[in-house]
Amino acid sequence: MVGALSGLTSFTSAQDIHAALTADGRKVGLTTVYRTLQQLNSAGLVDTLQDESGEMLYRSCTTEHHHHHLVCSSCRRTVEIDGGPVEKWASSVADEHGFTLTGHTADVFGLCPDCAPTVSGK
Repeated sequence: MVGALSGLTSFTSAQDIHAALTADGRKVGLTTVYRTLQQLNSAGLVDTLQDESGEMLYRSCTTEHHHHHLVCSSCRRTVEIDGGPVEKWASSVADEHGFTLTGHTADVFGLCPDCAPTVSGK
């Protein structure tokens, strides 16, 4: 499963990962794919992202440090980005309200260079 995820440059559904595995000749059930993805996520080996329909998507982490994602809304191509000002903002907001910051997520959505011309009609 980790091998199947390592080549992905975009967030992908469990169903698509399952289809890729079975197309590759591997006999694996969809339930096993979901269970394994949950374990990999708990271990910090995959990132997750919920799409606009609420479906959970998965992607292998290419870096071990805290990061965020720039995600194409059309093709799901993903680039890992540094949080920069988001890190300070999250800490500041938590402090302002008396919270102890334990984590945060921030993903940025847009259109990649390949998708922007086709969606905007250029």
